[in-house]
Amino acid sequence: MEQAYGAGKAGGTFDPITFFQQPQIILRIVSWIFSIVIFGCIANEGYVNRPDEVEEFCIFNRNQNACNYAVGMGSLAFLCCAVFMALDVYFPQISSVKDRKKAVLADIGVSAFWSFVWFVGFCFLANQWQVAKPEDNPLKEGGDAARAAITFAFFSIFTWAGQAFLAFQRYKLGASSSLFSQDYTDPSQDPAGVPAAGTEYTGYSPDMEANYDGSGGYQNQDY
Repeated sequence: MEQAYGAGKAGGTFDPITFFQQPQIILRIVSWIFSIVIFGCIANEGYVNRPDEVEEFCIFNRNQNACNYAVGMGSLAFLCCAVFMALDVYFPQISSVKDRKKAVLADIGVSAFWSFVWFVGFCFLANQWQVAKPEDNPLKEGGDAARAAITFAFFSIFTWAGQAFLAFQRYKLGASSSLFSQDYTDPSQDPAGVPAAGTEYTGYSPDMEANYDGSGGYQNQDY
C-alpha cells in the first residue's frame, strides 16, 4: 500500500479501531491523562496553610511559581494533546504531501518541546518539594497529590519524547511511492484541474489551432 508519512492516499474511510491502535495515538491519550492528573492534583490539593493561618500557600515550599507552572503547563498540555489528536484524525485526508510533511515536522517540534517542558517541571517541582519546610504543613495535607504531580511530570517526559520519536520515524518514512510526488494533490481537490460548474469540456483550445500546421490532415492533390 502506497503511503506518505505514515498514511495512505486521501479519501479513505475512517476506522476508529485502527486509529486508536496506532502507537502515537496511544501515547497522546496517555499524555492527555497525565496532564489532567498533574493539573487536578495541584488545583485541588496543592495549596495548604498552617493551623493559625487563613491564607493558603503553594505546597511546594510556598513557591507560587511552582504551582502556577504545574497548573499552567498541565492545562496547555491537555489542549495540545486534543489539537494533535484532531490533526491525527484529519491527517489521512490531507492530499498534499508538502502539507503532510509540515504536519509531521510540527509534531516533532511540539512533542520535543513538551518533553523538555516536563523535564524542567519535574526538576523544579522535585526541588521545591525537597526543600519544603515541615512546619509550613504540620498536618501533612496534600502530600500524596504533590508526589503524584511530580511522578506524572516525570512520566510525561518519556510519553512526549516517544511521540517525538514516532513522528521522526514517520518523517524518515516520507513518501514511500513514486505516486506521491512532492507536488501531488488529489485531482478531486485541485480547482485548476476541474472544469467550472455548468460548462462542458470540449478538449479545444485556441493554441491548438494556432499551432496546427496541416501536416496531419487532408492534403490537396495537384492534377
